[in-house]
Amino acid sequence: MLERTLTIINPLGLHARAAAKLVRVSSKYKSAICLRKVDTGVSADAKSILNLLYVAAGSGSVVLVTIDGPDEGEAATAIEDLFRTGFGEI
Repeated sequence: MLERTLTIINPLGLHARAAAKLVRVSSKYKSAICLRKVDTGVSADAKSILNLLYVAAGSGSVVLVTIDGPDEGEAATAIEDLFRTGFGEI
């Protein structure tokens, strides 16, 4: 199991378009991927857009991403890249 603490840096936070990108990336992997907003403890399956939107993670939010499965390393790298680039919005 891998854990990554990431900060949402795009101006609009984890809104519908950004959440959809995270779902697309997460769904490519067999590993279970969970995202938890650190300050509230609200968590979501990263392969479900409705779950992700429920987290309500705005710009500057810190989230803990937990990845568990056979391709967790590759999934972690892809998700880190997505967050680092601001979901392609910066």
